[in-house]
Amino acid sequence: MKKLFFTFILLIATNAFSQSYPFKITGKINSEKEKTPINAATIHLEKVKDSSVISYTISNDKGHFSLEGKSFHKNLKLFVSYVGMDTYSKPISLEKKTSFNLGTINLSEESNILNEVIIKSRAPITIKKDTLEFNVKSFKTKKDANVEDLLKKLPGVEVDEEGKITVNGKPVNKILVNGKPFFGNDPSITTKNLTKDIIEKVQVMDTKSKSEAFSGEKGDEDNKTINLTIKKENNKGWFGRISAATGTDKRYEGATMVNRFDNDQRFSVLASTNNINSPGFSFGEIQKMFGGGNNWISSNGSFNINGRSFGGGSGIIKSKTTGATYADKYGKGLDVNANYFYSGSTSKDASKNNREYTLPDRKYFTNSTSNTNNENHNHSVSTEFDIEIDSTFLINIQPSFVFNKRNGSNNRQEESLDDTNILTNSYNSNSYAESEANNFSNTIDITKKIGAKGSFIKASITNKVDKSSTEEVNKSTIETFGSDATIENRDQKSTISDNLNGFNTRISYRLPLVSKKLFLDTKYSFQRNERENKENTYDLNNTSLQYTDFNIAQSSDFTYNDITKTPALELIYKTKKWRFNFETGFVNRTLENDDKLRPNLSLSKKFNNLDLDAGFRYRFNSKASVYFSYRLNNNAPQLRQIQPFEDVTNPSNIIKGNPNLKPSQNHRMYVNFNKYNWQARTGMFFYVSGTLYNNQIISNTSISDKFIRNSTYENNNGGYDVWGGGSYSKKVKLDSITSLRLKLGSNISAYKNFNINNGVKEGARTLGLRPNIGLTLDWNKIISIETRYDISFSKTKYDINTNQNQNFTRHSLRFRTKTTFPKKLEWRNDVKYTYNPNLIGFNKSAWFWNATLAYSVLKDQGTISLKAYDLLNQNTNAQRRATSNYIEDSQSTVLQQYFLLGFSWKFNSLGKKGKIRDFNRHF
Repeated sequence: MKKLFFTFILLIATNAFSQSYPFKITGKINSEKEKTPINAATIHLEKVKDSSVISYTISNDKGHFSLEGKSFHKNLKLFVSYVGMDTYSKPISLEKKTSFNLGTINLSEESNILNEVIIKSRAPITIKKDTLEFNVKSFKTKKDANVEDLLKKLPGVEVDEEGKITVNGKPVNKILVNGKPFFGNDPSITTKNLTKDIIEKVQVMDTKSKSEAFSGEKGDEDNKTINLTIKKENNKGWFGRISAATGTDKRYEGATMVNRFDNDQRFSVLASTNNINSPGFSFGEIQKMFGGGNNWISSNGSFNINGRSFGGGSGIIKSKTTGATYADKYGKGLDVNANYFYSGSTSKDASKNNREYTLPDRKYFTNSTSNTNNENHNHSVSTEFDIEIDSTFLINIQPSFVFNKRNGSNNRQEESLDDTNILTNSYNSNSYAESEANNFSNTIDITKKIGAKGSFIKASITNKVDKSSTEEVNKSTIETFGSDATIENRDQKSTISDNLNGFNTRISYRLPLVSKKLFLDTKYSFQRNERENKENTYDLNNTSLQYTDFNIAQSSDFTYNDITKTPALELIYKTKKWRFNFETGFVNRTLENDDKLRPNLSLSKKFNNLDLDAGFRYRFNSKASVYFSYRLNNNAPQLRQIQPFEDVTNPSNIIKGNPNLKPSQNHRMYVNFNKYNWQARTGMFFYVSGTLYNNQIISNTSISDKFIRNSTYENNNGGYDVWGGGSYSKKVKLDSITSLRLKLGSNISAYKNFNINNGVKEGARTLGLRPNIGLTLDWNKIISIETRYDISFSKTKYDINTNQNQNFTRHSLRFRTKTTFPKKLEWRNDVKYTYNPNLIGFNKSAWFWNATLAYSVLKDQGTISLKAYDLLNQNTNAQRRATSNYIEDSQSTVLQQYFLLGFSWKFNSLGKKGKIRDFNRHF
């Protein structure tokens, strides 16, 4: 079989090379008026026959370019374009020669507006200051591709199996449609539900708030935003999809989404339900709702996006989601965006954990199991109003409301054994809780630009109100064994209320020192959070059989204030290539706790610290840039860490705060370098991030002979963490229909953490390395084969107990295939093998195979699909991790094998007569 496969691949490659014509075109791009080189001009080659893009490149900072490749066609046409300049074109014939030196090409300023439109529509890539723009027509995908399929084709853009997007190694945390949020900036809802057909341009830029974009401030350079521009002819009409599926083991899935676009007005609704751990539209809808592709969910099956919980719970999950989004523009200066979401779930989970603890003089072991059932209902409403008074004055208002209702039960058993495996204590608990929570927040940003030199003044006000209430019943038993055996039974009911009132305001003024280059920002921020917590715990009265005996040891009643005042100055210098900033702030923080139940535990703490923030970015040219940042942060202890209250909720692990704690100080540095060579189709990025901790807050635990733990907190120096990684990718076009892509990457980590056990401080240093290699073959949109191999090495060394040093290794091998032959049939396979040789008590290896067959009907508007999940029935989530004082092996409930038969129907009235038009321009 292997020989047949490689023979097939060789025949494809040989056939491709035998029919193609190689070419190499070089030259230099100059401005006709200034006689200076043009950096980042786009040079692309088209077929004369149908205007399909063959290849493209970008000129360097000296104006030079080199365009190489192969083509099946001899008659081609070269185009050179740059924003604000007339396009240049030249016929190219490969019949007699294949190498062309065009010398210097002078571009003149654009002669009319129409010509600019032509340039924009034809150039595959355009670079506009800090924005990278891709022409969708120039990148081929399958006919029914969604935005996620399109993004995977763009140079420098990566989309992983969970739908997370990165651009040159930086994550994309926001996707806009025509500059506006779509379902609350949730990237995956946008990428999986909008089709490529309606998109004209894809723009990539640093993430910025509305106020930052308006004032010209730097954005979040660690994250990227993608803006999708809709074709004008496709910006009016209806489109959407309806899907349903049922399968074995009573598995089911259903989803629908309906969209109405009318120029500036946009309205969409969605709904979904399933019991296959799919949270719905974000990770749940794959390819054609579920008619293609495969889903990879973490073991707990839940996630959170922009504060909204999807899926919820862990283990086996039944979930349902409904939502609506609305956007419109009223008059000249008012933009409105509103979103509503409901997400509900029920979940069941059973987990198992085995730990090996290392003490200065001995070892001990704990084994625990738990069974959890949860039900969760979450409603959220968010709105945004942009009020542009004039070109210099913007007001942005963002109110939101969240209501959550949850109930759940938990059954837990835990036992401790000494180093000879003799049982020393056991703990059993059964609990049930019901809770409700309400959250309201509102942010008002006011920005006023002053003059033409970049000066502005801006103010921001945020208020937040959280209210929650919980009622819980807990029954537990802790038993110790041996000569002085003891047993303690608890049967209790607790009512808990937790309320937060928060207020945060910030004002800043930018003073230009050198016009549009050097600025001084003066800032002041004030934050006050007041939390009221009241917990009443009652023991069961054995006579009345009612919960009437007040338990003061497990009750609380306090008010906690956290007040921060921070004046700051920031110096900013920026040019076309350089950007440098340095900010220093003085942080005055006050923590106050008024304990009504235990007045002797009331406290007031004041902390004065210096915060620093510095960074610079340098763009070498249109292909490469480097970014560096340094931050000094001071973090005050949390209330539970400084409050000298003894928490005996878990009698086997008693915790007490330390009022003498100092703030922890973090020195963080980050370096990022990325480069994309448009000509060679190679891309690379590297990053290193490190944090050094001073006065880090760590646990100080005393463990009795019966392994009952009493813990508090201490400050510690010497902790650190370092994270880094890199990736190199190269795409080789064998011809206009066949390509190979190689990707090499690696992640590294090094960190040290500490714990104090029985008076002895133990440090653990962990080094991790995860290299990976991947290869993808694409042929004629019919066959796609992707392979990836990862191996993870982890090495932990202890400062004192060196005999406990650990080495872990984990292997992962993945194959993903896609075929679209015959034309209407799509077959996908996703096979993953994992091997964990260091696991103890769980399966060390497992194969995981998902497959999908999808057949198009009803003129490609309908799809019949058959989805097979975990064909080999070996799904597992067993894992091992090490800390400074224990090693843990764990495993929990995962979804088992099932098959789903489904049908999906799409509709689209965008464009003329509701047809989806194919411009037939591909790269």
